[in-house]
Amino acid sequence: MVKFNRRQFIILGAAGIGASLISHWLRRETFSQPVTSTSVSSAPLHQSQNGLLELNLEARESLVSLGNRKASLLTYNGQIPAPRLEAKPGDKVRIHFTNNLEQPTNIHYHGLHIPITGNADNVFLHIKPREKLTYEFQIPKNHPSGTFWYHPHLHGLVAEQLFGGLAGLFIVRGELDEMPELKAAQEEFLVLQDFSIDDHGNLSSSAHMSLMMGREGEIIAVNGQLNPSINLFQGGLLRLRILNASPSRFYRLDLKDHSFYSIATDGNSLNEPVEVNELLLTPGQRADVLIRGNQKSGQYHLLNLPYDRGSMGMMGGMMGRRNRDQPITLATINYTSTVNSLALPTKLNSISTLPEPQTVRRFELNHGMSPGVGMAFLINGKYYSSENLIDTEVQLNTVEDWDLINTGVMDHPFHVHGNAFQVVSRNGQPEPLLAWRDTVLVKKGETVRIRIPFEDFVGKTVYHCHILDHEDLGMMGNLMIQSNSA
Repeated sequence: MVKFNRRQFIILGAAGIGASLISHWLRRETFSQPVTSTSVSSAPLHQSQNGLLELNLEARESLVSLGNRKASLLTYNGQIPAPRLEAKPGDKVRIHFTNNLEQPTNIHYHGLHIPITGNADNVFLHIKPREKLTYEFQIPKNHPSGTFWYHPHLHGLVAEQLFGGLAGLFIVRGELDEMPELKAAQEEFLVLQDFSIDDHGNLSSSAHMSLMMGREGEIIAVNGQLNPSINLFQGGLLRLRILNASPSRFYRLDLKDHSFYSIATDGNSLNEPVEVNELLLTPGQRADVLIRGNQKSGQYHLLNLPYDRGSMGMMGGMMGRRNRDQPITLATINYTSTVNSLALPTKLNSISTLPEPQTVRRFELNHGMSPGVGMAFLINGKYYSSENLIDTEVQLNTVEDWDLINTGVMDHPFHVHGNAFQVVSRNGQPEPLLAWRDTVLVKKGETVRIRIPFEDFVGKTVYHCHILDHEDLGMMGNLMIQSNSA
């Protein structure tokens, strides 16, 4: 079993602001949360039957409970988080979607390797208010099992709609779930979201948020709850499947007196469990971890530790100070009765390294002034301006290396739609962990090389920073995957 020390914890995953905005953050400068504790609960579940996952899904504003407060949030089917969807490789998915928001929207199936055109994982669809659309696609028979998710992805509204609450898990059940050790483990799903609501329970206006930094809310919820309780048997195994569904916030997770045994990154299983003391989840990333019930009694807090993701001028300094504040309790682990000791799995997968690439590309991540736009976030000096332009064109059934070079002053998690990749190196040093990912953290001043195989599906999709305000403010590119005969 591989073990990383605290200084080498796995990255799973991975100016122009006025004085009034600064004073707003000063007034809201707090990391305390209402002291509540309930049993952790998952969202309503929809599972495939006889090879078909079919359901009605409605996006609408709903009044929901958020801790001990009522809040008017954006929901799928009136739930925070949204219904959990479960299917198997080879299953057909049919989602009858209705948009009852006051804005256009669509759905992105984050991490799933499915068609990127038509009524599948097509981020260029515009579903207007009061319109309906049926999403329909088939999960490939060789699709890995894992933890994936769905959320809106209409450019310009992505951060706002996700921050409003529109996010849900999409689980593909398969080979990993059938391992005896994991079948015996207790399974819990944790959807991490942050919110900002006013005294009347309404969502705070984006005019009062630091969009250049990427908005963060003063309320952090786990499955829509504040500090829920999770039971753990002494001698048992707890499998946590964790999603960072916040638009900007990084979660640096710690559980006192316990290690995390990482078994999957971004929904894709590792070759073997990796023991770490901390987990860093950037927006969009998922982690599957095991926790051993190796204590006799007591309560243990799942903490979000401070993380400084960078700054921009005076306002950035304020946000940096918020990020360096005190740890936040996200959930509480409670020991219950004793069970026969369960063993950790040893072999999980057989990941192979990818062949050498046919092409190497360079993507510089930065911010700057864009004509007619003002301050914006850029890739290779370009602001995302149209879904009709092609920024990068690749060939199906090829492998490419992409050098992601962060020359800015903030960390950027980089996400590619439709095709998972392997991290090759960071600042020229080989990546120690062989894993499949769909989102990778590129720290300020860092160069990360990723290797991507483009397989199965052609058409146009996108890559972007997964601090979603940065994506909405221009840090995105259109990717065209062409067939070899094109």
